[in-house]
Amino acid sequence: MASQGTRFASFFVFIVALILLNQIGIAATIAPHSLAPPRKSRKVAESARARRHMRHLARSRRVRARTVASLKRHHYYERFYASSYSSDVTDGDNTDGEDAVVRQAAIDALGNMNGTVLAIQPTSGRILAMVNQKLALASGAQPCSTIKLSVALAALSEGIITKETQVRLGGRYHMNLTMALARSNNAYFEALGRQLGFEKVARYAHLYGLGEVAGYHIPGEQPGVYPEEEISSKLGGVGKMCSFGEGISMTPLQLGALVTAIANGGTMYYLQHPATPEEVDNFQPVIKRHLNIAGLIPEISDGMAGAVEFGTARRLLVNFNEKEVLGKTGTCSRAGTRFGWFASYANTNYGRVVIVVFLEGGRPTFGPKAAEIAGRMYRNLYNHDFFAERPVTPAAVRSGRSAD
Repeated sequence: MASQGTRFASFFVFIVALILLNQIGIAATIAPHSLAPPRKSRKVAESARARRHMRHLARSRRVRARTVASLKRHHYYERFYASSYSSDVTDGDNTDGEDAVVRQAAIDALGNMNGTVLAIQPTSGRILAMVNQKLALASGAQPCSTIKLSVALAALSEGIITKETQVRLGGRYHMNLTMALARSNNAYFEALGRQLGFEKVARYAHLYGLGEVAGYHIPGEQPGVYPEEEISSKLGGVGKMCSFGEGISMTPLQLGALVTAIANGGTMYYLQHPATPEEVDNFQPVIKRHLNIAGLIPEISDGMAGAVEFGTARRLLVNFNEKEVLGKTGTCSRAGTRFGWFASYANTNYGRVVIVVFLEGGRPTFGPKAAEIAGRMYRNLYNHDFFAERPVTPAAVRSGRSAD
């Protein structure tokens, strides 16, 4: 009995010890709140280089924010009210003396766009087709970037540049004439304009036919407008005149006459639009003046070809790539109307032709669209064997499809 009592006492002591140990463990897990004051947070001190970098980032964000806001404002206010489409562009056209194949090719290419298409034989100045004659013979419009052809020839004539001359456009950025024409770079031609000065720019512009009628007794033709003095510096001065044609009003016939001279080596013909079959039979070219540009044409040809191959006029290739085409686009807007220009010629041995497309309207209207229309017209002419070799006959000469 004594041993049993001893074992019971030991077991009781063991249970009591376990209970005490458990209470001690629980108490150990509950830490009392510290009454000491909290530590002050540590400050991280950036280096001077880090502080400069942070200030640069802050300024960059502000500049980007202002740029985005400016673009949004520009996009918001660039509203167009004119329509890019029309269903009656041929109403009132006098077609009795035109080449029927060329005219139909122009009509099909233009479709329902609000514009005009002009086709000229560069070896004679004869207008083979003029679709939407009301617009073609009107007072003209801002030439946009097509003015760059005149400026390029002026700068080459003055010996300021060659096609390889690298013109500095800011910082380490440079560009030559070929790329500037192909990409229609405004800064490049602004720089040329400022270097030439208004007097020289204007003299060459008049020499190339701006500010005067291009046609020979064509009823209703207007002479366009070329300013007598440099436009205000607020409008960009001579720089904007040479990159966008600011302050200038040019007609499709004037642009066609200049490109005709480029295509034929320097002879500027008076453009003639025969009104009857008899006038076609008795047609005689009339020379307006000889331009001393034969040696300059190779200098601008690569840029005009580049515009079609990889530049602003490459949409032409969607419809036509069988023959080389050289050209220049133009896009700008004024008073809610957008303009789209494209002047070009097919560089072929047979059937060489100058095509000018001019569009008026809203957002769908721009230079690349005009180039696309020209591509459709070249395609239509090609499908009708316009560029095929053929013997020279009086009938072929009258039709405008003689060997050039």
